[in-house]
Amino acid sequence: MQDVPTRWNSTLETIKRVRRNRDALHTTLSQQKHNLALPTNAEYEYITELLGGDKYVSCSVVLPALCHLQHAMKISDDDPAYIVRFKAAFTKYLNQRRENINLQWLKVATALDPRFKDLKCLPRAEREPVWAKLSELVKGEEPALQPLGEENPEPPKKKTALLLIGSDSESDEETLEDNTVERYKAEHSASLDQCPLKWWSEHTAVYSKMAHIARKYLGTPATTVPCERLFSLAGHIVQKRRSSFSPENVNKMVCLSDWWKKEK
Repeated sequence: MQDVPTRWNSTLETIKRVRRNRDALHTTLSQQKHNLALPTNAEYEYITELLGGDKYVSCSVVLPALCHLQHAMKISDDDPAYIVRFKAAFTKYLNQRRENINLQWLKVATALDPRFKDLKCLPRAEREPVWAKLSELVKGEEPALQPLGEENPEPPKKKTALLLIGSDSESDEETLEDNTVERYKAEHSASLDQCPLKWWSEHTAVYSKMAHIARKYLGTPATTVPCERLFSLAGHIVQKRRSSFSPENVNKMVCLSDWWKKEK
């Protein structure tokens, strides 16, 4: 099983194969001359599944996930040469990918997630501009007219628990003129298993403008996986026996199939 750039989710399939052969890999690694630290159960979890869902908030998890990967790839004195080369290459590739993402959007989304609003996934120098940007958004946004949806399940707590690693050891307190943002920052952080949109729904009366912004930012998927799933679904529907389907009927079949899965 190989990681192929042109095949969607091939990395996930590779990791699945590694997990399937976990015992054999442990035995092989334990026989090495170097004193290697074997992967823990938590490290076997993969972030692809966490960021690829469409039934829970995922956009605000991107930066905490990247922070976790950066910490996991730190080079230690006990690492053998080939592990050092791997970690260096992985970190370089991760930084290149980070440059191509919309960091400004992700930072605001993370601040609007009551689970990660301490912004420990960011260096201290980058936290103040995020709150300043959020204050500007609050001043320019209209109050939310509709309550936020409450049905929005979250990924298991054991997955998001890995993301509570800070870029710095302690969070500092910033001072902003906007009282709404200040009150939100003073709120206790939500638990990892609580849905952020449900949290905002319960606090809409207090933070009406911020709740409107949160719905916009947190409702954005982290990846294109949901779209890719729809493309794959259309490929399953349009087959040789259905070659005479009109485009309109294909769209209807895709919608019906997607709705049926959500109902299940």
